[in-house]
Amino acid sequence: MALLQFKRKTEVETPVNPDVESFLTDYSIEVMPRTAEKVEDFKALLPEGTRVYIAHIEGTPIEDMVATAKRIAADGFQIMPHFPARIIKDEATLADWIARYQGEAGVEQALMLAGGVAEPHGQFDSSMQLLETGLFDKAGFKRLHVAGHPEGNRDIDPNGGTSNVDAALQWKNEFNQRSDAEMAIATQFAFEAGPIIEWANGVKDAGVTIPIHIGIAGPAKLQTLIKFAIACGVGPSLKVLQKRAMDVTKLVLPYEPTDVVSELAAYKAANPDFAITNVHFFPLGGIKTCANWAIANGGASTVPMAASA
Repeated sequence: MALLQFKRKTEVETPVNPDVESFLTDYSIEVMPRTAEKVEDFKALLPEGTRVYIAHIEGTPIEDMVATAKRIAADGFQIMPHFPARIIKDEATLADWIARYQGEAGVEQALMLAGGVAEPHGQFDSSMQLLETGLFDKAGFKRLHVAGHPEGNRDIDPNGGTSNVDAALQWKNEFNQRSDAEMAIATQFAFEAGPIIEWANGVKDAGVTIPIHIGIAGPAKLQTLIKFAIACGVGPSLKVLQKRAMDVTKLVLPYEPTDVVSELAAYKAANPDFAITNVHFFPLGGIKTCANWAIANGGASTVPMAASA
C-alpha cells in the first residue's frame, strides 16, 4: 500500500515522460556511510524495495559499513554493499565481511569491483579473484553485480584501449553461466547517450548476456560533477560537461541527467531487447536531490523485494 501511495503522489504532482518512467523502473542508488548519516528517513525519499548500494571507500571501517547496511535494511530496502578487492587483505577477511553483513543486516547481494586503490592491501587484485573464492555462492548470495566501463578504464587498460576490460567481461559472462546467483553489470557513470548505446550494443554483440545497469550521475553543481568525473576516469563524455561549463548562462545552473536519461529511455522503448535494463544513480549532488529528481521523473521501484532479489 505504501508503494501505491508513493506513486500516486508523484503522478499527480508531475506529468512524466512514459518512456523515462518505464526506464527508471527498479532503479538503484548509491550511498556511503557518511552520506547516509545525513538522511533522516530513507522511506521518505525512496520507493519501497529500492536497491541501495553502499560504497566502501578505503579507510572506512567495516563496522560503519555494516551499521549502515543494517539501518537501511531495517527500513525495507535491498542492500548491496561494495566488496573492493584491493582493500580486502585475504580470504579470511572476505569471509568475515560476508558473515557480518549476513548476520547483522541480512545482506544477500554484493557488488564486486577492484576498487580505486593503486596497490592491493593483500592477496586480491581483481573482482574475479573474489568470485573465484566461491564464498559468495557458498553463503547463498542471490545477486552478484560486477563493474562495467562504457568509456574504458585506464587503471585496467593503461594504453587507453579496452582489451583487458573486454576480456574481464568475457570471464564474468562465463562465471555467470556457472553461478546460481543472478548477475548484472553496474557501470561507471557517463554523460552522453550515443557512446553508451554503442558500448552496450557492442557488449551484447560480443556474446555477453549479463544485463547492464547503467550508471547515471544525479543532479549536482557542474564544478562538483567535473571534479568527480576526472577523479573517476570518465572519458570522452566529459566533454558534455566541459561544453556546458563554457556557456555562462548554464554555468551557474545545476546539471541534471534529463537529456542522457531521456535519450537512453527512447532507445530502450524502440529496442526492447536493449542490453541496458536498469538505471543506477550516483547521487553526487546529494541523496535527497537525486531522489527528488527521480521522483519528479516518475522513478519508482515497482518490483517487490522477494521477486527482484
